[in-house]
Amino acid sequence: VQFHPGYRGLVDGGEHIREATWESVSMMLQLGGTVIGSARCKDFREREGRLRAAHNLVKRGITNLCVIGGDGSLTGADTFRSEWSDLLNDLQKDGKITAEEATKSSYLNIVGLVGSIDNDFCGTDMTIGTDSALHRIVEIVDAITTTAQSHQRTFVLEVMGRHCGYLALVTSLSCGADWVFIPECPPDDDWEEHLCRRLSETRTRGSRLNIIIVAEGAIDKNGKPITSEDIKNLVVKRLGYDTRVTVLGHVQRGGTPSAFDRILGSRMGVEAVMALLEGTPDTPACVVSLSGNQGGIG
Repeated sequence: VQFHPGYRGLVDGGEHIREATWESVSMMLQLGGTVIGSARCKDFREREGRLRAAHNLVKRGITNLCVIGGDGSLTGADTFRSEWSDLLNDLQKDGKITAEEATKSSYLNIVGLVGSIDNDFCGTDMTIGTDSALHRIVEIVDAITTTAQSHQRTFVLEVMGRHCGYLALVTSLSCGADWVFIPECPPDDDWEEHLCRRLSETRTRGSRLNIIIVAEGAIDKNGKPITSEDIKNLVVKRLGYDTRVTVLGHVQRGGTPSAFDRILGSRMGVEAVMALLEGTPDTPACVVSLSGNQGGIG
């Protein structure tokens, strides 16, 4: 079954819990976004909400759960599993489930799949969605490069990633950017001087444009944020270049998935199902990861 939309459906139950068939999922592979829906669920953060979720699972005899999401979703799943026995005891004491139902649902196996464009989850080489987001970003940078070339401009492009600079770093390498700012590698204190000198040298060699990639979480060595506007103002003030800022925003999260993500999601889905089928009451919650292009349980 599927829970629409995510934890919200797990807590609310009823019509939000829908059976999945081969026919209902057969055309999902090429769809972007979250097909079953995604929503932040404040109720699931509270024990009362998790009690309702446990009640819905027990009543349907569900003992295997696959959770797809980022750090918040997977942390919530781990908490849910660790509390499972206590939740069943409370439901039985309140008369909401029978002793027989509690026995049949005495354990809950959970497997997580990391879905995040940030690629910021430890233990896996790539998270589902990262490659698609990167493909979208590179397309946009290529398009902007065309107008930058025509009008002899400097563009400062801000990409997502929170505290992870993967998208910014790989984009800069893929597009031949002049400079990149990422949170993992704060620039030296005199970065302003180095940046301006690099841009000036590029123009001296005949280039008609400059491309600067900035991760949204970029900081200096003192932990001070380095913003796109800061960089633009610096370039305009010191070099006098026609400089524009483009914040890519949520366009990075949209569109159809790349071929890599389609295969990655399918492979990880198979690994998740196999792990659930092989699970026992003593099996800990786990996350499917990608290591050296090989899927596995971590």
